[in-house]
Amino acid sequence: MVDTLSSWGRYPAFPQTPHFTHWRGDLSDDLSDLASSYGSTLPYGQGRSYGDSCFAKTDHVLQTAYLNRFISFNRETGVIVAESGVTLEQVLSLVIPCGWFLPVTPGTKFVSLGGAIANDVHGKNHHVRGTFGRHVLSFNIVRSDGQKITCSLQENSELFSATIGGLGLTGVIESVELQLIPISSSKIDSSTIRFGSLNEFFSLSDEFDSKNEYSVAWVDCHVKGSSTGRGVYMTGNHSDSGDLTVNVKRKMSVPFTFPFSAINKMSLPLLNSGYYHLHKAKPQQAVINYEPFFYPLDRIEHWNRAYGRAGFQQYQCVIPENNAESAMHELLAAIASTGSGSFLAVMKRCGDIVSPGMISFPMPGLSLALDFPQSSSLNSTLFPRFDTIVREAGGRLYPAKDAHMSGEDFRTFYPDWKKVEKLRDPALCSRFWQRVIS
Repeated sequence: MVDTLSSWGRYPAFPQTPHFTHWRGDLSDDLSDLASSYGSTLPYGQGRSYGDSCFAKTDHVLQTAYLNRFISFNRETGVIVAESGVTLEQVLSLVIPCGWFLPVTPGTKFVSLGGAIANDVHGKNHHVRGTFGRHVLSFNIVRSDGQKITCSLQENSELFSATIGGLGLTGVIESVELQLIPISSSKIDSSTIRFGSLNEFFSLSDEFDSKNEYSVAWVDCHVKGSSTGRGVYMTGNHSDSGDLTVNVKRKMSVPFTFPFSAINKMSLPLLNSGYYHLHKAKPQQAVINYEPFFYPLDRIEHWNRAYGRAGFQQYQCVIPENNAESAMHELLAAIASTGSGSFLAVMKRCGDIVSPGMISFPMPGLSLALDFPQSSSLNSTLFPRFDTIVREAGGRLYPAKDAHMSGEDFRTFYPDWKKVEKLRDPALCSRFWQRVIS
């Protein structure tokens, strides 16, 4: 019996039956067979989306993890071509010793190249390099009618734009051509500054974001009053000194799924306060490995199990610059007033570099990502309160992390959804897409 698949958040509970594809040459037939058998399907990579965007409407997905071969790598130009199931971790293992790095990376390296395109992932350097899709030179896509189409900004550009951030709906990405960035060392020159309020964060961000390749902040969501929004601001740049080694560290693991969430109203104040005070009041500089800087949670396998059997939801929004400070203060105050909070609270500035994707998430402003143990009150009380704040501030939510967004909000946030729907492969549909365009 084949094990079923879920999303990383494990909510909502729609077990997905995987149907594996192993070779590029078989992809068209595998897609056609699934469409004939079930009516529709959806490509599924590593399942690191948090909500239902990686769920097929039929709950039968085309698992692409075995399309994991490198096709070519030009060590002089830093251009790599690989199958869509190759993960960012596999890319780094190959290219770092040769002096190259990913141009953009999210907070986990266990994402496939196809998934990185489908969700147009972004990272700590959005203000410098934009989204992942900006660095994709081309890709080949297979559609259910048997067509294999090469897409780039110059060739089939409309399908290229619909696929970047298009949630896997326009076809199955077969292979990807990606431009890397050069590095002299795999080390990161990092700086950590503790700040006492949201106002202090904005001052730090205004002063240091433009001077650094990477910047991000952790926020303590449990405090109120003048300390609302306190946290830890981190910046980093690729170091000029050090070797080009791939980090191979023994990982910790959460061995089983907790019967209830270990992240709760009792543990959160201790976790948040402990992490805040772990960092000294004075700025700290250090040279560290790239893995703890970019991927701190990847060092704990199955960390999502700590949220218990019910799973968790992430709420990620971006607020335009002119309303960012007031809306963020309102969001954080709303969280603190409930006593629920979020330990994994990440805040970062998004720049004004436009993505080629039609429905890509980032916009110039401030992004906030929050994780909450699943409970009935999230969708009935807390998230609607957040949605009102985001809506009135002119912001939007991230489809790759969503399990609750209303269709009305999605269609308002992403007016180009109609263009994506027009180019959607008729054999591909997700539970998310069914939910938001109905």
